Amino acid sequence: MLQTVEEAIEWVHSRLPFGSRPGLERIEALLALLDHPEKNVPMIHVAGTNGKGSTVSYLRAMIQETGLTVGTFTSPYIESFNERIAMNGVAISDEELLGLVKKIRPLVAQLDEDEQLSGITEFEVLTAMAFVYYAEQQVDVAIIEVGLGGLLDSTNVISPMLTAITTIGMDHMDILGDTLEEIAEQKAGIIKEGIPVVTGNIQEKALRVINRIAEQKHAEVHRFDQAYQVTYKHPDAQWGEVFDFYNESGRLPELKTSLLGKHQVENAGVAIQLFYLYCQTVKIPFQEKNVREGLKRTFWPARMERISEEPLVILDGAHNEHAIKRLVENIKQEFSNYRIHILFSALETKEISTMIHQLLELPNANIYLTSFDYPKALRLEKNYQKIDEKRIQIASLWQFGLADILEKAEEDSLVLVTGSLYFVSEVRNLLQEL
Repeated sequence: MLQTVEEAIEWVHSRLPFGSRPGLERIEALLALLDHPEKNVPMIHVAGTNGKGSTVSYLRAMIQETGLTVGTFTSPYIESFNERIAMNGVAISDEELLGLVKKIRPLVAQLDEDEQLSGITEFEVLTAMAFVYYAEQQVDVAIIEVGLGGLLDSTNVISPMLTAITTIGMDHMDILGDTLEEIAEQKAGIIKEGIPVVTGNIQEKALRVINRIAEQKHAEVHRFDQAYQVTYKHPDAQWGEVFDFYNESGRLPELKTSLLGKHQVENAGVAIQLFYLYCQTVKIPFQEKNVREGLKRTFWPARMERISEEPLVILDGAHNEHAIKRLVENIKQEFSNYRIHILFSALETKEISTMIHQLLELPNANIYLTSFDYPKALRLEKNYQKIDEKRIQIASLWQFGLADILEKAEEDSLVLVTGSLYFVSEVRNLLQEL
């Protein structure tokens, strides 16, 4: 019998070997045994290659400003396992987590005996736990982040009031397809009959796929640069970005994000348009002060997060090509006169060579390439160093690489830790202890 939250989390992790298995049969069977908690909670569904997490955070903060209770289901976690299932920005407690696992474990054991339904994955277990929690807590709305893709993702059993697709990029091609169009088809799988969908800054060929599917489903598309616009102004003097937002309700000038990076303005735009539609749907006033305060209060760890001033240390979980491209743009724009020391690691399932080439586009940067303790983590014996032996060093242990960089860092240095979110969160935990 499970006694502690550590044992509960260990049991959830024990489902990890079942991998990522697209398909809805197992989650539907589990939710049926739980009496379909997902049917008792109003939900907003967010998909996209990058930008999902910060969009969810912005939207949660804005809705919370109205006095409503908001659940968020996100992944992966940065500080603690519990944060994946949160309410009003507060992670589920250990006691509640333990209670949910006690409820779900025997049902999973029951399904494991059925040949068709055995092998429920870790993410399916977490999805079911989140839905039970939000139904029990009677949240006003739950914002659900897609785990992988959309169409066959275990979160796609819900009937949301709104959906959003933030970005489309080349990632998880082994599961989602080799072209932007194929990946867009998977992401657009979350679009539901007659339910509005907000799209972010998405390339035209991917957008065509989304528009076709939306038309088939009679779902109105609220498109970036058409239904709403954002105009980037300049970096904020403290930290973050300043921009204007426009939609049919009018103009919101000089808005400020608390997150750094030009792309955060686009993510904020998606969130504001979702908030506007949410207010219309539940018939509450769409107020500028809720938008401003929500943006100001948003915090999303390991996304262009400044963790130290002297030396300047920034953490950014840019875990695929699309995210690294954005990161390089941000660094060029905001930190062009800094000497940049990069500690980088990623998963072998990603295009590591391409990501390294992108980082080397920063002319004043050198890279410490390292690995970390995680399945499929970057393998140093693959000799990625040969891409540019002058500017790339190998750190066999990331802790040594980090110590070396911090020792070398001077007044004009920027220490940038990037790559896999799992890697960045490990480094973050150590830095916070120092």
